[in-house]
Parts: sequence; structure tokens; C-alpha cells
Amino acid sequence: MYDLLLTNVRPMGRSETNLLVRNGRIAGFGPAPVDPTLPVVAGEGRIVLPALVEAHTHLDKSLLGLPWHRNQVGPRLIDKIENERFVRRNLPIDPGQQSMRQALLAVSHGTTHIRSHVDIDTEVGLGGVEGVLATRNALAGIVGIDLVAFPQSGLLIRPGTLALMEDALRRGVETVGGLDPCAIDRDPKGHLDTIFALADRFSGNVDIHLHEPGEMGVFSMELIIERTRALGMAGRVMISHAFCLGMPDPTVVDPLIAALAEAGVAVCTMATLSRPVPAVKRLMQAGVTVCAGSDGIRDTWGPYGNADMLERAMFVGLRNNLRQDDDLEIALATCTTEGAKALGLPDYGLEPGCAANLLLVAAETLAEAVAQRPSPRLVVRCGRVVADGGQVRWGGPS
Repeated sequence: MYDLLLTNVRPMGRSETNLLVRNGRIAGFGPAPVDPTLPVVAGEGRIVLPALVEAHTHLDKSLLGLPWHRNQVGPRLIDKIENERFVRRNLPIDPGQQSMRQALLAVSHGTTHIRSHVDIDTEVGLGGVEGVLATRNALAGIVGIDLVAFPQSGLLIRPGTLALMEDALRRGVETVGGLDPCAIDRDPKGHLDTIFALADRFSGNVDIHLHEPGEMGVFSMELIIERTRALGMAGRVMISHAFCLGMPDPTVVDPLIAALAEAGVAVCTMATLSRPVPAVKRLMQAGVTVCAGSDGIRDTWGPYGNADMLERAMFVGLRNNLRQDDDLEIALATCTTEGAKALGLPDYGLEPGCAANLLLVAAETLAEAVAQRPSPRLVVRCGRVVADGGQVRWGGPS
């Protein structure tokens, strides 16, 4: 834990002040203390934000740093899943190396906490988990990483996957993942009962990829909500993607949104351009926690992504037609405060006593920070400068 003084910063775009960090936590704002031993960073009028939160990505299978992969994958979800298994056998995708590359890139942009889904199936076994756990341990001083045991190829349809999921949870994975209970496993009750039983047994969280559209997705979502209520898991369940919430019929979607809010189920959006997506402002107004993630970063599913959650906030704003300054602050919240709430991060924010995980950006307003994504940026974790000008201050391999 570190001490630090940030001079002339503007917390959340407000008036200039000084921010004092003691023992890795925000001690307060105001006049600079007389302490010649205190490290000082000149804020130069920059906005200071709580550091960014990446609530949904796949650290184990990025192709960052590898030769360009010619993507010829088919359009269906199952095409992408099967193609990924094929490519994984033939490309040198080392989950430890690849997760390290992506995590460091995320830190350089201002992220200090990541939730990563990690593939578990009978081909890859726990190789991905082992690689990302190694990255988590190596980078513990500059970024926090939560893991999701994710049955990307299916759970019940691939015998042996469940035992691997259990082993991953024993090794320190925090969250049980799921995937399209109807469309992939074709057994929504069995799939969800299994996932929630695992989470209940290991006192873990649940995070389910729900790509299922329309009424099929609504049905699966209702089953997820039912189990969240029955097990008293409010605040511990997330639905990622949730494309069915983009349905145009309010008589179907509005009761579902109300049920999510009442049950304490969070929603994570990637602001996908190709599919209907949840209406972020509408969900937040109803009391649903809505966070955001990058999803895959340059992988076999697609060539896009740069691990910049400030840019992801811009995508959330664009996809949701958020134009007014106040609405752009909503987009920013999906990558900051809402992300922290969804992941249950303790002591997050800019209040005295909060962990000093901070991002400094040169912008006049929060809206400008989202719209323009200014660089260079300065990133602080627990009072220590961990990145400046796109360069991570870490002595390990890249």
C-alpha cells in the first residue's frame, strides 16, 4: 500500500483540489499537507475518476501479439464455438501469455479490475484456468482479476465438463458460468439447476452468457430470476449479453426488467452492434445494475477490441443513442460505478476510505472524456502509479 498526493485534480469533473492517499486509500481532499517524503503527481487540472472496471472479457483466448489470424468463421454461435476449438488445437495460444498481454493492455488504458470468463471443456481441461490464475498472481499489485468457470462448448452435452468446473472452483475460481440453457445444452432446467447448485455449494457467484433471442431468451431469463430468488442470491447473479431485453414489445420486456430489479440480478452489455441489446438507461431507471465489458479481444470470434473501457463507454453511448451530457455519464457509469457494484468490489469510489484505484484524464467534462477518450492517461492502483502515457509500470515479461 502506498502514499501519494495528486495535486490540482478535478474529482468527477468538479472544481480543482488535491487528493491525498495514505496507505493505499483515499485520505481526503483539500490543502496539500506539508510532508516532504510524500510522492507528488501534478494533476494539471485533469479529471480524476475511479479506475475503470472490465466486467466481461475472455483473457485466456486473445490472439494479441500473435501473427494475424485470417477469420473465416461462420455466422452462427455454434460455428464460432466449433471453429474456436479447431483453431485452439492449431495455434500457439498460451493462456498465461495471452492473458498477461491483454491484462497489461487493459491496465494501460485505466482498468484496475477485470472479470474474465475462462473456457473449460474436455479438450482444454483446466489449462485456461491455470494460465489466467498465474497471470492474476503475477499482476496482483496492478490489477484485480476475477475468474468465471465458463463451459463455452456446453455443460451437460459434454460429459466430464461438470467435474472440471468443480475442480476449477476448488482452485480459487469465484464464479460459475453458464451458456444459453435452451440453445446449447437444450435442457434449461438441468443446465440452470446444475449451475446454481455449484454456486450454492461453493458460495460462488453466477454469470450466464444469454445470447438467446426473443421468447426463448425471456424463458431462460425467467428461470434464472426464479433460482436467484429461491437461493437468496441477490447481488451475486449476472446475465451477460441479455439480447432478449432488446425486444421491441414493452408488454414482455417491462415486467422482465422489473423482475430483474426486484431479484437483484445484474446485466452486462457489450453494446453489440449486430444484435438487439438491453436499453441501458431504461434498465438503470428501473433499478437494475448495468455494467459493460469488451467480450473477446482480437480472438477467433472477431478481430476487434483494444481493452479500453473508456472506449467501451462510448460504444454504450452510441448503441443506446445517449447524446446529452448527463446521459453520457450513464454510459461512463457502466464502466465504473455500475461495474464495481455488479462485481461486488468493496471500497470502490472517490470517497475518503475508498481504495485509491484512480484514472486521470485530460478532459473538460465527463461527457468529453467518454466522447473523446483522451490520452495520455495516468492510472493509480492502491496509491501506486501503475501506468502513465500508455506504459505500464511493471517489471515482468510482456
